[in-house]
Amino acid sequence: MNEIRIEKSASLKPKPDASQLEFGKLFTDHMFLLDYSEELGWHDPRIVPYGPLTLDPASMILHYGQAVFEGLKAFRTSDNRILLFRPNKNAERLNVSNERLSIPEMDEAAFVEYVKALIAIDRDWVPSLEGTSLYIRPFIIATEPCLGVRAAKQYLFAIIMSPVGAYYKEGIHPVKINVENKYVRAVRGGTGFAKTAGNYASSIKAQEEAKHDGFSQVLWLDGKEHAYIEEVGSMNIFFKIGGEIVTPELNGSILAGVTRDSVIGLLKSWGYPVTERKISIEEIRRASEEGKLEEAFGTGTAAVISPVGQLHWEEHTMTINGGETGEIARRLYDTITGIQSGKLADSQGWNVVVE
Repeated sequence: MNEIRIEKSASLKPKPDASQLEFGKLFTDHMFLLDYSEELGWHDPRIVPYGPLTLDPASMILHYGQAVFEGLKAFRTSDNRILLFRPNKNAERLNVSNERLSIPEMDEAAFVEYVKALIAIDRDWVPSLEGTSLYIRPFIIATEPCLGVRAAKQYLFAIIMSPVGAYYKEGIHPVKINVENKYVRAVRGGTGFAKTAGNYASSIKAQEEAKHDGFSQVLWLDGKEHAYIEEVGSMNIFFKIGGEIVTPELNGSILAGVTRDSVIGLLKSWGYPVTERKISIEEIRRASEEGKLEEAFGTGTAAVISPVGQLHWEEHTMTINGGETGEIARRLYDTITGIQSGKLADSQGWNVVVE
């Protein structure tokens, strides 16, 4: 790994009130940048003052959408340590996305070191109030100025960071989700398993319509048969049916969530049967009707665990666990957030300390 050049900001911003933080609207004093060219590969790692990027109008990201990103968090413990939660998994997934979008592979160990270096510079931005964290957004965009339809030969890798408040300001609570019937997010052979900008752009319309109808999120069905459950807009999904915990298998159109993987590991260590398989929305409807649908919850970086209190599909409204947070969802939330904050022992070896 090349030595990181550091240019510190001459004017530091005032730190925000941690109790008033919103998601992704305020950014730290510095950002990390790294360039790619065919001649030099990934080169010139540098930390510079946060500010606008300069792009040629013909930059290929603006025309053909070669863009991938990640999302992870840093947490401040009660004894003032800074912890990262499983950053190696984000590094691995970034390369999965890179391969699908024909973007050059990154050194995964270097990725983690770049994240740690930027946090070390802006460590005062990691809030200490319970439930708060520093959200970290690494991303890669194609910067070569060319209108030919092909993979770019120049890229920019960047990391920006934003202090964020507690997802549940008044405590964890269930959400209402609409099962999407009209739009399609992804199909096998497409980019659904990659964390690429286009996946999110294509999901916005359905999300807007769901919110207009009073729902928090959209649950996507498969793009071919429109019958099998895939994922929620920003989360993977789990169900407890007759004592068994099931989640959709990673089939090529579902994002392999870091929190999803963590939840599966914890559940198995606790002795719960967990199955990854195809799950039809009709199976969920029947389980609800027969009183076997005991819990449902989403998993993701932002909320960690998001209990589902109600699912709406066509003319069916399925209320789950009386609309209350289930025992497993609560235990998972308390355990993962406890590990992330350093309150619970990290028996899984998931945390990385930022020195």
